[in-house]
Amino acid sequence: MESVAGVFQSRADAEKGVQQLQSQGIPKDRLALLTPGMDDERVEQAVPTADAEQPGMGQALGGTVGGAIGVAGGASLGAAAASLLVPGVGPVIAGGILGAAILGAGGTATGMAAGKALEESLVQGLPHDELYLYEDALRKGRSVVIAFAETDELAEAARRTLKSAGAESIDAARENWWLALRDAEAADYEVTGRSFPDDEANYRRGFEAALKTPRKSGTGSTAEEHSPGESDEAFRRGYERGKNYRKSLQGKYNT
Repeated sequence: MESVAGVFQSRADAEKGVQQLQSQGIPKDRLALLTPGMDDERVEQAVPTADAEQPGMGQALGGTVGGAIGVAGGASLGAAAASLLVPGVGPVIAGGILGAAILGAGGTATGMAAGKALEESLVQGLPHDELYLYEDALRKGRSVVIAFAETDELAEAARRTLKSAGAESIDAARENWWLALRDAEAADYEVTGRSFPDDEANYRRGFEAALKTPRKSGTGSTAEEHSPGESDEAFRRGYERGKNYRKSLQGKYNT
């Protein structure tokens, strides 16, 4: 199972992308839509409806969970929609039970509860390492569509469909995210007398590793586990800056 994601400028465009992915043969229960929500936005129904739902899922996900999110042309994700407060992001509408499970990659109780209702192959395919990019898009008011493709052919078709629908690829989103941070990180690093262009690859690897670690303490990844070598100072400095970056966002978007 491979996940393919696209970042859209608006919720309306993202909903059209969902519809086009469905027309390519990707089932409703293999699609997720993440979009910024309003503080007072609620889905009307009280209990989610999904074939994969386990008993008690409505209570597990809470009172702000409801029925399907409608998308352009009358299509829908055909599963639960949750209005969530995501630490470091704010209000988010997670369309489809996969949407809540993806956000659970960051440690939210709602997402972890949703994940228990999914088949194991989908849980294993959740894009944990891309979560910080989804959150960055949501903070900027953009929407994210994720498709889970069972074959290489479907995955490639999903990429083409998202591109034609106007989505930015997740690889492009990653590069643009880093470009927005790069100058400030270079200035801070070069105060040490080191060359940022020479060390950027390992520095960036460390920075991103800090954003990929679990949000809750326990068996989280460490700089040592990610590091290409204990003596790699660039990685370690990047890792520390990445941790500070995440803390600053959580403080600014305190939920």
